[in-house]
Amino acid sequence: MALSSAFSLLFLLLCCPLLCNAFPFFPLNETSNRRPHGGAHNYADALTKSILFFEGQRSGKLPSSQRISWRGDSGLSDGAEMHVDLVGGYYDAGDNVKFGFPMAFTTTMLSWSVLEFGGVMKHELSNAKEAVKWATDYLLKATSLPDTIFVQVGDAAKDHACWERPEDMDTPRNVFKIDKNSPGTEVAAETAAALAAASLVFRKSDPIYSKLLVRRAIRVFEFADKHRGSYSDALRQYVCPYYCDYSGYQDELLWGAAWLHKATRNPAYLSYIQTNGHILGADESDNSFCWDNKHAGARILLSKAFLIQSIQPLHEYKIHSDSYICSVLPKSPVSNAQFTKGGLLFKMNDANLQYVTSTSFLLVTYAKYLSSSQQVAQCGGSIFTPKMIRAFAKKQVDYILGDNPMQMSYMVGYGSKYPQRIHHRGSSLPSMTVHPSKLQCSFGFGLLNSESPNPNVLMGAVVGGPDQNDRFPDQRSDYEHSEPSTYINAPFVGTLAYLAHSFGQI
Repeated sequence: MALSSAFSLLFLLLCCPLLCNAFPFFPLNETSNRRPHGGAHNYADALTKSILFFEGQRSGKLPSSQRISWRGDSGLSDGAEMHVDLVGGYYDAGDNVKFGFPMAFTTTMLSWSVLEFGGVMKHELSNAKEAVKWATDYLLKATSLPDTIFVQVGDAAKDHACWERPEDMDTPRNVFKIDKNSPGTEVAAETAAALAAASLVFRKSDPIYSKLLVRRAIRVFEFADKHRGSYSDALRQYVCPYYCDYSGYQDELLWGAAWLHKATRNPAYLSYIQTNGHILGADESDNSFCWDNKHAGARILLSKAFLIQSIQPLHEYKIHSDSYICSVLPKSPVSNAQFTKGGLLFKMNDANLQYVTSTSFLLVTYAKYLSSSQQVAQCGGSIFTPKMIRAFAKKQVDYILGDNPMQMSYMVGYGSKYPQRIHHRGSSLPSMTVHPSKLQCSFGFGLLNSESPNPNVLMGAVVGGPDQNDRFPDQRSDYEHSEPSTYINAPFVGTLAYLAHSFGQI
C-alpha cells in the first residue's frame, strides 16, 4: 500500500465510523434483542450469538457455510515449519496466535455444554456441535504423532508487535511442541479431556469420529501421566506470561481422568481417581474454575457419577462439590467469594467474566444433578436447594446481559448497548471485502487507540467485563476488560441454553 493511501484510509476510518459500520456481517434483528414477556432476558437470542462468535475466531480455510462474512481464510500454512498440518483451530482471543492450552479447555467446555444442555438447544445444537468439531479436527492434527503434542502456532511476542488482520498475517508462524524430553502434562491432560468429552458429543451422530476421538484421548492421557512436567518450564519464553500454568498439572490429570472415565466407562480410570484423587487436589478449597485450574470442574463432573449413576466410591465428590458451591454463594455461611456493588462475582481484574461464565455453568449443572437425585447442597448449618443455586447463576448471567450499573450488555451484539471498541484485531480493522489489499503490520496501531467503533461486529463475543467498581471504559487498548476469548464463551453456551429452555424461549 502506498503511504498516501494508507493515511487516507486511516483518516477515513477515524473520521467516518458510520461508513465502516455500513458493512455489518450479520443483520441485526431489533426485535431479537428485546426482552420476551415476563421480564426475562432473551436467552435464546444470546445463545444463538454466543455460538456464532466461534465462527469469528476460526483459523484456516473457512467453509461455504461461514456466517461471519467479514472473516476470511488465514493460517493456511500453519505447521509447515515442522512438516505437519496444523491448519484450523481457533484464535483464542483478540490476537492471531493459536494457544493449545486454552483451546483445549474451550473444547472441553463446549462439549460439556452440549452434553448437559444440548437436548434443549433445538436448532442451535448443530451449530454448537460444529463449533466443537472445528476444534477437535485441529486437536487431532496436533496429536497426530505419538508422545508429541503441538501446543502453539505463532510467536506471541512477535504477533503482539503487530496489529493486523489474521488474513494478512505475516508474523512468524513458529510451531512449539511438547514431547517426552520436554513434557507438558497440563496441556496433554487437558487435550485428553477435550477429546474424551467431544467423543461423547458425537457418540450417536458420528460413531466413527467418536471412536477416533476417544482412542486419541486414551493415548494422549497416557502420555500426560507417564511423562510429567509443566510446559511452562519447557516453553516458558513462548507461553508465559500469556498462558503460564500457575495451578500445577495435578488438576488437569484429575480432570482428564474424570472425562476418560465418563467416555470409556473403563474401571481403570475409576481406580486411578480413587488412588490419586487426594494427591491430585480433589479436596483443595480453591474455588476458581478457568483454563488454568480445573479442580472445581472435576469435582462437579465426578459428583454426577455418584449422584446420578450411584457410583459409590465417588461419594466424597458430593461433599467436595458442596464445599465449592458453599464457597461461591453469597448467602452461604462459609462463602469466601467477593462481589462488586452491582452484584457481580469478582475474582480478578483481568478478564473477570471468564470466572463468571464458568462458575455459572457449574452452578446450573450441579443444580441439575441435585434435582435429578433429589438432593440439596449442605453448607454448614444451611442448605441450598437447586432452585436457590440456579437463581444465583441467573443473576450473574443477567448482569452480563445488561442488568448492571452500566446498563450495558457485555455480549457484543446483544441488547441496545454493548461494547463498541473491543480489543480484537479482525473486528477493529476494515474487512477484506472493504479493503482487499494488504494492511501492513504497524498500520493497525493507529486504529488501536482510536475512539471509532469497530467496523466489524464480532457477534456474541463476551468481553473481559467491568472492573471491581462495575465500570467499563470501552477502550480498545484496554485488553483486560475489552478483549473477548473463546473460554469466556464456551461455558456460557450451556448456561444460556438452560435459561432459554427454562423460560420457554426454545
